[in-house]
Amino acid sequence: MFLLFQMTVRLVDCSMHTSNIFGDTNRPNKQFYQMIEDFRETLEVFPLSPSDTVEAHRICVCVRKRPLNNKEVTKKEIDVVTIPGNGTLLVHEPKQKVDLTKYLDNQVFHFDYSFDESSTNDLVYRFTAKPLVQTIFDGGMATCFAYGQTGSGKTHTMGGDFSGKSQNSSKGIYALAAQDVFTLLKQRRYSSQDLCPYVTFFEIYNGKVFDLLNKKAMLRVLEDEKQQVQVVGLQEMYVSCAEDVIKMIEMGSACRTSGQTSANANSSRSHAILQVILRRRNQLHGKFSLVDLAGNERGTDVSSNDRQTLAETAEINRSLLALKECIRSLGMDSQHIPFRMSKLTQVLRDSFIGENSRTCMIAMVSPGMASCDYTLNTLRYADRYTQTHEWIVSILLLIFSAKELNGTSRVNDADLPKKIDEMEVENSSSEEVRSKSLGFDKVVLFGPPATGR
Repeated sequence: MFLLFQMTVRLVDCSMHTSNIFGDTNRPNKQFYQMIEDFRETLEVFPLSPSDTVEAHRICVCVRKRPLNNKEVTKKEIDVVTIPGNGTLLVHEPKQKVDLTKYLDNQVFHFDYSFDESSTNDLVYRFTAKPLVQTIFDGGMATCFAYGQTGSGKTHTMGGDFSGKSQNSSKGIYALAAQDVFTLLKQRRYSSQDLCPYVTFFEIYNGKVFDLLNKKAMLRVLEDEKQQVQVVGLQEMYVSCAEDVIKMIEMGSACRTSGQTSANANSSRSHAILQVILRRRNQLHGKFSLVDLAGNERGTDVSSNDRQTLAETAEINRSLLALKECIRSLGMDSQHIPFRMSKLTQVLRDSFIGENSRTCMIAMVSPGMASCDYTLNTLRYADRYTQTHEWIVSILLLIFSAKELNGTSRVNDADLPKKIDEMEVENSSSEEVRSKSLGFDKVVLFGPPATGR
């Protein structure tokens, strides 16, 4: 879940734990850094640990902050994101008044889980994708996807460690999920059920589907007479161990479409979807879709201004908007899920229907001051349904406590009920997006199911 409330706080300078980076007294952003550090000193920190309880969610929304990268450190970027724990994230947006007075617009968000820059992929996996593995053994559908700005760490989280185009996939969520699948397959209660594991790996680029395990063959997405979405010709590869899956991941990732943006010299320009499928007597038993989404960005963020690059950026953003609407509908328990709005939501249709389906979204954020606008956009994207009354109260109390510590309290306790009502009204109004506004028509095609074998 997600909650946003804005507060304006003017803070005094304080010492810095990385003063060697910000030692230049003429540095224009040094004052902002000191303000942020002063604010952080007022917070209680409750970092997530492996011993914490993992709660069951049908829809789980988390956030992960990556560390400052080498490029940001070289530019002496300021870290404007703080994660104190308990699912909370704060963005310290630097601003300046007309009289040149500098101040921070501190924005507070709350999610099911929040992971700071020290969190490992193993820890993130434990609270996000790991609880979903059991779902496919119970005959359900599970989906875990990473969303965020280009260069925010999505592919690292899902695919593992990278160095240029080389890859160590063993520590990504793809591989960690595969390892747990085979661990469960060896258990007595499942070893006798004749469950066979298969893997597919494909990308969606410019609204078209390509098989990453079959020389990037272009595939058709069809809907049969039973309203089941089929990716015709998609190869399902039988796998006998987690190492087989890792080989498939590395082979497919090497074929994935990439391009250059201002944020990332090797940016993924497609949505990559790895599916771990369980079949029983050749019938689908369960499916886990793990999705590394293309980076969300504006057309002005790409290095090239050619028509093709701008068109692919527009297609990426359009499909992400469609996904947002499906997640919003899920959170509101809507009877109609608009999955036909894009190829991405079409192929993930199984995730949006049925009682035995579970979804996890990992919102990835960059900590640098230059990425502040994109970080806020990512966090707002994750807002998919109205917040609850008690979370509004808890965040307001957190904010009021912080203001008291800094002597800037501007809200009386008597105003609390009124403020809560105002926030509930504001949060209850959601953006309505219909397929016709994007130029989509409802077209149902019929075709044979893809056996893949």
